[in-house]
Amino acid sequence: MRPSAASPRPGLHARPARQAFAGTRVPALVRSRPSRGQHQRTGRAGSAVFAWVGLGLVAGLSIAGCSSAPPQPDWKINAQGALERGTEAYLEGRSAVAEREFATARAEVARTGRADVMARVELTRCAAQAASLAFEPCTAFDALRADAPAAERAYATYLAGTATADDLPQLPAHHRAIAAAGTSESAAVSALQAMPDAVARQVGAAVLLEAGRASPPVIALAIDNASAQGWRRPLLAWLTIAAQRAQLAGDTAAADALRRRIALVESGG
Repeated sequence: MRPSAASPRPGLHARPARQAFAGTRVPALVRSRPSRGQHQRTGRAGSAVFAWVGLGLVAGLSIAGCSSAPPQPDWKINAQGALERGTEAYLEGRSAVAEREFATARAEVARTGRADVMARVELTRCAAQAASLAFEPCTAFDALRADAPAAERAYATYLAGTATADDLPQLPAHHRAIAAAGTSESAAVSALQAMPDAVARQVGAAVLLEAGRASPPVIALAIDNASAQGWRRPLLAWLTIAAQRAQLAGDTAAADALRRRIALVESGG
């Protein structure tokens, strides 16, 4: 069974095979709003605020709406728009569109020579990859790690499931709660439910799975979250894991029902 381009390996804490490319909720490249009389499109991936809403690395930053502030350079607006569209396309399973949009974002940021901002773009891609349960080393970010701010470095460690006590203060509060939940199932579920948006919730659930702490309530929450957003890629990954666990538990009826749901998603209607 293929959640997208690859299927999770069997097992209680199975991981899907690697995806080649990823995106996630856009980083805040702009710290003020444009005065071009434009209202930025709100994507289904999260709120209208173009910040690291899913990542939680930067809060309250927006290019949405109208303002009397000086116009922002085109590269900033173009990069954020491409990241927003790329995020939606990736989570929906439209790989060709996602690749094109993320290539546009990288090209726009490359024009500035800002390695720190490029590091955020690459981390964005890796976070969406994790949100879709496609775990692999974030090599593109690692190449830029020396120029990345401390919060992004801590978040990269968190995504890898290796966050330490030293990383916790650098994480956003809602992701810090996931990292600090330990083996408490109720604390992990509560932290997921308290996430500020759907992308953050999907990422948090993936981190719990990577750490071997994805209980049945976590899996159910992740499935419902992806389904509600119409995110085909993470939905298929989580449904496959749920079906595997049901089969291992001897619940053939539940496993069959999950496989039928997988088939429906894969059929595209």
